[in-house]
Amino acid sequence: MENKKRPAKKAFADINLCVSCGCCVKACPKNAISVFKGAYAVVNSDLCVGCGICKKACPASVIEIKEVWT
Repeated sequence: MENKKRPAKKAFADINLCVSCGCCVKACPKNAISVFKGAYAVVNSDLCVGCGICKKACPASVIEIKEVWT
């Protein structure tokens, strides 16, 4: 049987604009986000379900939800 790829939504943080406040980390229900060395948010795409809660919680608006193929 052939494996078919399908679209999934995932969060991505712009590390150049991130203010490392941790609001997204606290908001993520899947614990998919961490703040790397106190500098910027990093999203673990294996854990992210693309719900968008982190995007709403981000005061700097640096998180985007994008469609990716899995």
